[in-house]
Amino acid sequence: MPDTAPSLSLSLHPSIADIPALDWDACAGLTNPFVSHAFLLALEESGSVGARTGWLPQHAALRDESGQLLACAAMYAKTHSQGEYVFDHGWADAFERAGGRYYPKLQVAAPFSPVPGPRLLVREGSGIGVEALAQGLVQACGQLDLSSIHVTFCEAREWEALGEAGWLQRIGTQFHWTNAGYASFDDFLAALASRKRKQIKRERRDAEASGFVCKTLRGHEITPRHWEAFHRFYVSTSDKKWGRSAYLKKSFWPLLGERLGDKVVLMVAEQDGEPVAGALNLLGQDALYGRNWGCLVDAPFLHFELCYYRAIDFAIEHKLPRVEAGAQGEHKIQRGYLPVPTYSAHWIEHRGLRRAVADFLAQERPAMMREIEALGEMSPFRKEGEG
Repeated sequence: MPDTAPSLSLSLHPSIADIPALDWDACAGLTNPFVSHAFLLALEESGSVGARTGWLPQHAALRDESGQLLACAAMYAKTHSQGEYVFDHGWADAFERAGGRYYPKLQVAAPFSPVPGPRLLVREGSGIGVEALAQGLVQACGQLDLSSIHVTFCEAREWEALGEAGWLQRIGTQFHWTNAGYASFDDFLAALASRKRKQIKRERRDAEASGFVCKTLRGHEITPRHWEAFHRFYVSTSDKKWGRSAYLKKSFWPLLGERLGDKVVLMVAEQDGEPVAGALNLLGQDALYGRNWGCLVDAPFLHFELCYYRAIDFAIEHKLPRVEAGAQGEHKIQRGYLPVPTYSAHWIEHRGLRRAVADFLAQERPAMMREIEALGEMSPFRKEGEG
């Protein structure tokens, strides 16, 4: 372990169950459900992560000499680059064409979840920073003879600390809605330019006119039949979009509902009493995180209603600062979700590959910031003097 902290020891664990939930969550905190012990355990118990899916748990635990857990990280040995949303396929292809071995690699992430949040989880009051855990991960990567470590969708403070420690820094883009203290959805609409306001009103009206009954369900309100239907939505959407089997297994959804309770928020549309579309969200301390969407029907604007507008309704009602609507989608801008940067940090062992990736990222970062700035100019919010 780090020379500056010789009393610390790092261990890797093939299951999150090896680490007591109270200890893990004391490091993870309560802000972001995607790094909670309950969420990670549901992924493992359902078989959504594991050797079969190419996400082999190698959770990192940093302890002091008394055995107290001071820091941890949800980490996986990966044999591919799928399900990550920060794409390094080009790096892998170039390295392997040159005779290198890119896989397996280490991935510090919330699997299948492009949700920004803490990744190097340090217990408050421990007296150490993320650098101590990061240095331990680098040593583990070298000892295991793996190509690289990738910390994806980390917080800006972690990104900066890792950059100072010599990791390669990358920037991406997402679209988030920010609550400016709105008292109602109409209050939010009043902040938009007239044309955009009318467009959203029409979309909500058309979705309602389709005859679906839309509901927002939480915790115990979500029944086994809802989860049964939602898995069908999820698989159907995954097959259409990617043409391959979905990662998240059928048993994951009820496990998630059982373990996270009221933190699970499901927007569902019913037709003749049967669920036909749904949008799954998880509730954090200061955000609603939109995660999975699926449907069995083709209806005008139903996707926008369930994924974006009802999420805004929920955030306003519960006085949440923001809604994070997941990866991709410039169409979200016109619905009030504005571009923000996301962050990832990468440690690459091979000097030649490291140099090539560093050169690439040195060009990509400013280009991404220019793109975020340009996308921000598409904001639907009313400018001074507009109606």
